[in-house]
Amino acid sequence: MSAAGAQSAQAPGASPRRILPVGAQAGSSGAERGGGALWPLYAILAAGAALRLATLGLQSLWYDEAFTAVHVFGGSFAHMLAQLPRTENTPPLWYLLEWVAIQLLGNGAVALRLLSALAGIALIGVMWAVGQQLYGRRVAILAAALTAASPLFLWYSQEARAYSLYTLMVALAFLAFLRADARPTAGRIGAFAAAGALALMTHYFAVFLLVPMALYLIRSRARLASPAPIALLAIGLTGAALLPLALAQGGRGAEWIAQSSLLARLEAIPQYYLTGYSGAPLGHAIELLIALPLIGACLVGLWRLIDPRAGEGRALRGVAICIALAACGALIPLLLTAFGQDFFDPRNVIGAMVPLTAAVALLAGAGSAGRSAVALAVIGACALLAVGIDVDFNGRLQRGDWHGVATTLAAQTRALGIAKREVLIGSVHLGSAPLEYYIPQLRPAPSAGLRVREIAQVGYAPLAADAAQAPAAGFQLAARRVVRGLDLYVFTAPVAHIIPPQKLLSHPLTPEAGTQALLRYASG
Repeated sequence: MSAAGAQSAQAPGASPRRILPVGAQAGSSGAERGGGALWPLYAILAAGAALRLATLGLQSLWYDEAFTAVHVFGGSFAHMLAQLPRTENTPPLWYLLEWVAIQLLGNGAVALRLLSALAGIALIGVMWAVGQQLYGRRVAILAAALTAASPLFLWYSQEARAYSLYTLMVALAFLAFLRADARPTAGRIGAFAAAGALALMTHYFAVFLLVPMALYLIRSRARLASPAPIALLAIGLTGAALLPLALAQGGRGAEWIAQSSLLARLEAIPQYYLTGYSGAPLGHAIELLIALPLIGACLVGLWRLIDPRAGEGRALRGVAICIALAACGALIPLLLTAFGQDFFDPRNVIGAMVPLTAAVALLAGAGSAGRSAVALAVIGACALLAVGIDVDFNGRLQRGDWHGVATTLAAQTRALGIAKREVLIGSVHLGSAPLEYYIPQLRPAPSAGLRVREIAQVGYAPLAADAAQAPAAGFQLAARRVVRGLDLYVFTAPVAHIIPPQKLLSHPLTPEAGTQALLRYASG
């Protein structure tokens, strides 16, 4: 019997046991250490990899992905480094790794997203190790399964941005923290320092998780003599080295966060966790259906863990640590909004979802929680998985199909019989970079105007009331196409006209889309 099993089988009335650091009693029997005990991990990894890799190129690149591909990785290594303080708001680690991947694999959508997919797959394995460290094999299985099925982790595993790598680095730091807490050797403290530095080099919000972990490791005088302060120092030095870059970036391009409703962003956090980045159209009823079995598993597990006869002090301590870290990762940046530093957004606090997922797995899978808690957690994982799979079949849950717009635009113009094309394209601002990625010939429209026979406008619902009206005299609507959530209107004229940019700017297809992007396409 494992130590976890022996603890849960403690007889009523037996003398209470000393509560050791989390993971200190997470030893495994010889059978558990054998390869046969790892088959659930291999199965979950295979399923998680299939979910992430099989549809990696299914969706088009959206604005942030395409902007990075075109404007950050569109030149030399020096060009990429120069762009980081000008256009980006995250530290350099992901960009360095992505640049290497592009040199090896090219800049196709699958190649751009492969690093994120591999990080997402690795996260499943790390969460298994976290669950094993927290309690044992059953918690490890649940932690890995919830991570593999999570529509949130799946979404960012298929996005060419830093978030998937960020969650992996946070999970590695969390695992190293748990091991260092169980036995604070120099090697384990050094592993935490290294993982923490890498996490901070991936996303600035890692600091809200790393500082509480580092402080916890040096919480008593007995540990001040250990190597624990080195972890805090190493992470602090990394933060100091990143400070000039962070100041140069200055949150440029993220002003929209503070301009949006803080209440809406708070409401979006449970939606992100339960139905993923794009799950809002599913509605609160679906969110509730997914939440109920997970909440039920946690409540059943907690009720049984707090029974003094269960002797589950270690599990309760682990739950408290996980929840406290998740709270720090989300509530500290929320508190900073009161001081004018408003970068609180669900995608920025995704790192807090790592200890939160571990807490759910631990509550449901600890020895005293019972089969009912495990069954509810499995039902919840299946519900999460259903949402993740639904994204592959439901266009309204996917990124805008900018590749389809580019293909449709080219086919539509050929059908109109225009041999030599000079097209003025007006797009919502978030469509400019994807169109530039999928139509490399695009250039910014000249401020003096452009002589064209064809005007194309791209937007998304709700459209302007006069969307079907030509934006300039002499033009008429030639075609309208709906491409998976995006609307494409094409207007043509018998002869070419000079169209000033103001014409399209004053006649947007989508009235509340922010700044309009005007692009020029010439061919033939």
